[in-house]
Amino acid sequence: MNHPTPAIVAQSAVRRLPRVALLLLCAAYLMPGLLGRGPWKSADISSFGYMAELAQSKDGIAAWFDPLLLGLRPETPALIPYWIGAWAIKIAPSWINPDLAVRIAFALLLAGAFTATWYAVYYLARTYRAQPVAFAFGGEARPTDYARAIADGALLALIASLGLAQLGHETTPALAQLFFASNLFFGVAALPYRRIGPIAALIVGAFGLALSGGPTVGLTLGIGCGVILLLERKRLPSEELPASEPTYSLASIGAVFGITLLAGALAAALGLLEWKIDLPTSHGVLFEVRSQAKLLLWFTWPTWPLAIWTLWRWRRQLTARHVALPLWFAAVPLLATWTTNFSERSLLLGLPAFATLAAFALPTFRRSVAALIDWFTLLFFSGSAIIIWVIWVAMQTGVPAKPAANVAKLAPGFVPQFSLAPFLFALTATLAWAWLVRWRTGRHRAALWKTLVLPAGGAALCWMLVMTLWLPVLDFARSYVPQVNAIAERVGQPGCVSELALGRPHIAALRYHGNFNVQPLIGGPPCPWLLVSPDAIAKLHEIVNLESWRLVGTLRRPTSPGDDLLLYQRLPPVGD
Repeated sequence: MNHPTPAIVAQSAVRRLPRVALLLLCAAYLMPGLLGRGPWKSADISSFGYMAELAQSKDGIAAWFDPLLLGLRPETPALIPYWIGAWAIKIAPSWINPDLAVRIAFALLLAGAFTATWYAVYYLARTYRAQPVAFAFGGEARPTDYARAIADGALLALIASLGLAQLGHETTPALAQLFFASNLFFGVAALPYRRIGPIAALIVGAFGLALSGGPTVGLTLGIGCGVILLLERKRLPSEELPASEPTYSLASIGAVFGITLLAGALAAALGLLEWKIDLPTSHGVLFEVRSQAKLLLWFTWPTWPLAIWTLWRWRRQLTARHVALPLWFAAVPLLATWTTNFSERSLLLGLPAFATLAAFALPTFRRSVAALIDWFTLLFFSGSAIIIWVIWVAMQTGVPAKPAANVAKLAPGFVPQFSLAPFLFALTATLAWAWLVRWRTGRHRAALWKTLVLPAGGAALCWMLVMTLWLPVLDFARSYVPQVNAIAERVGQPGCVSELALGRPHIAALRYHGNFNVQPLIGGPPCPWLLVSPDAIAKLHEIVNLESWRLVGTLRRPTSPGDDLLLYQRLPPVGD
């Protein structure tokens, strides 16, 4: 028997969110941070290092299937993200910096994730069991308009997710995985309505995840989706569904299983299918639970309370595809977060699903709940914007004194400078926020997506302010440029520089920012200079005669003492 739906929505509540406004909001979220900065630590610069190596590689096709950075393989065993970055560097005009070309390519991936999520939710909301209650005398929301309003709400919820802000603007395999997971989500959701588009999305999503460092997640998602679809098909004869309701055919379910298994087989054949389970020890379980719980609470805010509300209000439809599919796409990344060392980057893949569940809470809200969300959002993001402006003013003028002193302490050596263009963008964004608040409290109170307008607009506002007003100090604090410049002042531009136990970020930064020919100390050519990680001092004493080297000094990133490098100079042989 078909259980009643908790959604009660009139046609007046599904008015269309203006496409221009939605596109401008997406652009305001996607574009800040593209200009005015370089690659940041640590995953950002490491990933870029592999992309730059591939773009400059002359070793043929073999190098593309085994990316190396001074003999080191990536921490994330992936291929496609590095290929995308390398291709972006190759095809970009000479006047575009390589790191900017890569950021543009990955911004397009985030835009693709937005698009795939919107269409996935649109098709899920069109299903019969997701539709609102039919009114006795008509006037309920039409299916297509209702689905569009729910999809708009899901996209707004995704933009509002706090965890998307930084990771969604990096050039790492995690963002590529988000794009491919979103395509997989769309492919499964739209399969009853279309064929070519969803099948193509399934292929892109499954094979993309397999070749982007997430083959296990892709396999689990695909097989789980196939099982959910089989169970739904088995249940259909007992449901009172209209004859026009699209359903999954056996061929489409077989395509889900087949594409998933082929992608997994390809990953295994290329050596990318690795076991990454890392469970906490018995002594660290409590600490790990607290840490992961805090991560989940802030990373998925504000979608997780709405998702929980959806699961409660739609509890009699948990097996329906519009609840079961996003629940599965949220549960698998959540499980990966708790069982691997890639916590934040694993949880990133679940944000579209959390946003989907949050969107299905919208038609079940009472007016008082929506008002509470609005007021909390208004206070939170307005307060955050004020803090960002106050600290910027303190950096420029020294008043208030305490914020200025804190910035000077956290970023020693940084000299703030006024830039007109970022200031104008920040001012425009702030005025747009004031207009949005006035609009939200004035008109269009009945729109279904209205509850998520302020969270999405507030997230875009704060990201815009941070990436304009704070960008210079953030770039100084998170970049390796100051440290590389300090090294260049000491060593000039030698033929080569030896290294011992340097991490991938440092190697990539030295090669890109300093244009140094970095070579390994062991097995490499003799170089006049040597850079050593402080952790490798004992190893250095074992493999070289320190009488042949002179310690020049310790070079550190101004904002991170943990990134110290020891610089040694080779001494000429005695008698020369």
